[in-house]
Amino acid sequence: MESFRAGLVVAIIAMYLASCVGIGTWAIKRTGSTQDFFVAGRKLGVFLTAFAVFSSTMSGFGFVGGPGLVYSMGASSFWIIGSAVVGNVIAFALVAKRLRLLAELRQCVSLPDAIAVRYGSPSVSVSVSVAILLGVLGYLATQILAMAIVLQGILREANVFPTMSLAMAVLVSSSVLVFYAVSGGIIASVYTDLVQGAVMIVAALLVFATVLSVFDGGMSEMSRIVMTDDREAMGPWGTIGMFGSLTWFFVFGVGLAGQPHVITKAMMVRRVRDLRLILPLSAVAYSITALLWIGIGLAMRALVLSGAEPALATPDAAAPTFLQTYAHPLLAAVVFAALLAAIMSTADAFLNIGTAAVIHDIPTAIRGRPLPNELFWARVTTVGLAFVAALFALYTGDLVALLGAFGWGTFAAALVPVIGIGLNWKRATPLAANAAVVSSLAINFGVKLFGVQLPYGVDVGALSLIVSLILFVGLSLLTAPRPLDPGVDAVMDM
Repeated sequence: MESFRAGLVVAIIAMYLASCVGIGTWAIKRTGSTQDFFVAGRKLGVFLTAFAVFSSTMSGFGFVGGPGLVYSMGASSFWIIGSAVVGNVIAFALVAKRLRLLAELRQCVSLPDAIAVRYGSPSVSVSVSVAILLGVLGYLATQILAMAIVLQGILREANVFPTMSLAMAVLVSSSVLVFYAVSGGIIASVYTDLVQGAVMIVAALLVFATVLSVFDGGMSEMSRIVMTDDREAMGPWGTIGMFGSLTWFFVFGVGLAGQPHVITKAMMVRRVRDLRLILPLSAVAYSITALLWIGIGLAMRALVLSGAEPALATPDAAAPTFLQTYAHPLLAAVVFAALLAAIMSTADAFLNIGTAAVIHDIPTAIRGRPLPNELFWARVTTVGLAFVAALFALYTGDLVALLGAFGWGTFAAALVPVIGIGLNWKRATPLAANAAVVSSLAINFGVKLFGVQLPYGVDVGALSLIVSLILFVGLSLLTAPRPLDPGVDAVMDM
C-alpha cells in the first residue's frame, strides 16, 4: 500500500472536498433566514454543539500550528493545551447559560445582539462588532493558511502540481471554503464538525500509537533526544520561559470566555439544560485530539535531531511531514481529510461571525434596524471577508500558530471583560465596556504593526487582557450604571 500512499491521500482529499460541496448544497435548503444562517435556528442538540465547540477550539491552530510550536519551542505550548479544560469551565460557568437566555429573550442572532441587550447601548454593540471583525481577520487567516499548507504538501508529495505555490494553494482552499460557507452558513459547519470530530478522536489515538512506535523507547526516548540538544525545551516552561508560558496559560484559559466562535455555539442549542452536558463532552474530545499536537511535534523534533529526517523548512510542516512519512497510508489520508474538515468548519464559523458583524450588528446598531435582504448581503460579505483574510494569511509572514495566538488574544482582551464579567456583574457600564474594547485593540494591533517585542516572552494578548480588565472594572466603579431591562435583570439573577 506504500506505493499508493500519495495517490490514496489525494483521492480521499478529493472525496472530502466533493463532500463539502455536497454539504453546502444540502444546507442551502435548510438555510431560509438569517437566524438559520447565523445560529442554525437554535435547534442544535447536545452532540452537535459539543463537537462544534471542541472543533472550533482545536481546528487548524491545534492540528497544524500546535505540532509546529512543539517542534520549535518544546514544552512551552503544553500550557496552551492545559488551559483548554480550565477555559471551558470558565466559559460555561460565566457565559453560556446567560448568553443562551438573552438570545431567546430578544431573539438575538449574534453576540453583539446579545451585548446590545445587556448594556442597552448601540455603541457597545458597534465596538464589540469591530473587535470581532478585526479578530476574525487574524484567526480566519490562520485557518486559510493551515488549509493551504496541508493541501500544498499533499499535492507535492503526490507529484500533482508539484510546483504549486503557497499563493495558489491559498486560492484553491479559499474557493472551496467560500462555496461551503456562502451556501450553508453555520448549518454546514456544525454538521461537518460532528463527523470530522468523531473521526479525529479515533484518528488521534491511532496517530499517537504511531508516534510511540517511531522510537523503541517511545516518549521517553524522544524526550531524551530533545533534552540532550536543548535541556530547556523539555523543561516545564519550554524555550520561551516561565513568564511566556504562564501568560499563554492565562490568555488561553481565561480568554476562551471571549472567543465568539466558541461561545456563540451556546446560542444555538435547543434547550438551556443541554449546556451542562456539552462542557464535559467537548473537554474530553479536545484532550484526546491534543495527543496529535504533543506527539507529532515531539516526534518530528526528535527525528530531525537524530538525523532520521532533514530539518523542516518551516515548523508548520511538522504534521504534514509526519503523516506523509510515518503514518499508515489509509490513516494519513483519513487524518488529512478530517483535518481539512476541521479547518473548513472553523473557518466557516469565523466567516459567519465576521459577516454578522458587517451586515447585521453594525447596521442594526447605527440604523436601529437590520438591512433589507440580509441573507443575500450575508453571502456577498462572506466572499469579501474570505478574500481579505486570504491576503492577510499570505502577507503577514507569520506561522499558523502565531497567527492563531494573535487572533485569540485579540478576542480575549476585547471580549472577556465585556462578556465574561459583564454578564455576571450588574455594575458594569457601557463606558467601561467601550474603553476595554478600544484599549485592547490599540495594544494588540499597536504591538503587531510596530513589531514591538515584549520582555520575558510575555504574550501581547495577556498584556492587553490585563489592561482591559483593569479599565473595565475601574471605570465601572467610577461611573453610574444604567438601569437594567427587567428581562436582562432576571437573566443575570439566574
